[in-house]
Amino acid sequence: MRFEGARLVGYSFAGSDLRGTGVRLAASVDGTTSFHLAKLDAGDRAWLRERGFLGRRPEPGLEKPEWADTIGRDRFGVFVTIKVPALEGEPVVQRMRWIPPGRFLMGSADDDPLGRKNERPQHEVVIGRGFWLFDTPCTQALWTAVMGDNRSHFKGPNRPVERVSWNDVQSFLSRLEGRFGLTLPSEAQWEYACRAGTQAAPVLDDVAWFRDNSGKQTHDVGTKAANALGVYDMLGNVWEWCADSWHATYVDVPADGRAWMAARDGAADRVLRGGSWESEARLVRSAYRSRHTTATRNIVIGFRCARVE
Repeated sequence: MRFEGARLVGYSFAGSDLRGTGVRLAASVDGTTSFHLAKLDAGDRAWLRERGFLGRRPEPGLEKPEWADTIGRDRFGVFVTIKVPALEGEPVVQRMRWIPPGRFLMGSADDDPLGRKNERPQHEVVIGRGFWLFDTPCTQALWTAVMGDNRSHFKGPNRPVERVSWNDVQSFLSRLEGRFGLTLPSEAQWEYACRAGTQAAPVLDDVAWFRDNSGKQTHDVGTKAANALGVYDMLGNVWEWCADSWHATYVDVPADGRAWMAARDGAADRVLRGGSWESEARLVRSAYRSRHTTATRNIVIGFRCARVE
């Protein structure tokens, strides 16, 4: 491929890994949405389109959604903030990151020595609609502002809330219903945001609080490095509830990234992702899956919220 000045404007490659594709950036205009790329022939374009690198929806502009308090852009992409009145003092502010649509391989490959049966078969998922995602797990400050209590064991306003069941989280979402349109992410959305465009495993000590470095406790959110989408603590600190019912494998899983619900949903366990401060390294992986009943409260379990556009 040769660079001849062709320009794509308004398309985000955040969440996609262009390494190994043969595509190189000649220049970046603003670091996120405008790129000078090689002039591609029809075969090149077909190859890239098939893999989700072309034909994406543009990122949202900087017109603030009516449900958000502020909107901005930085080196990671577009973000908004929401504001919730506190019981005392200043309102609690939570940042949400824009996660652009795209596609990825979900689960573990057959030759992955750490992979488990419930992480297979590895399969392609197409995230057709972009979504907003809390850039950190829900903090104790935010939980207290909404629910009026704090049942966490490791106290601290900027630590992740824990000892919250899936049912508790539904109550939290119900109290905010009509204000922000928040939900739990689907399991596929969670893994897509966690991988942030790569199948490579991160250096855990850089991005996660887990058994080897946590000192047997949670830590303030956002104190480890963010991933390529600007999202913190996807791995470690606390396990995170997802919307999905538990399934023992990915056989017959939806390919569009929506939450996969059981036929008898009320009796189903729910999915947990990401590992926690207590987890050994082999569990703190983007593909690793766990589960608990909807009533389970544990000092290793928290959550983060999403909003689908």
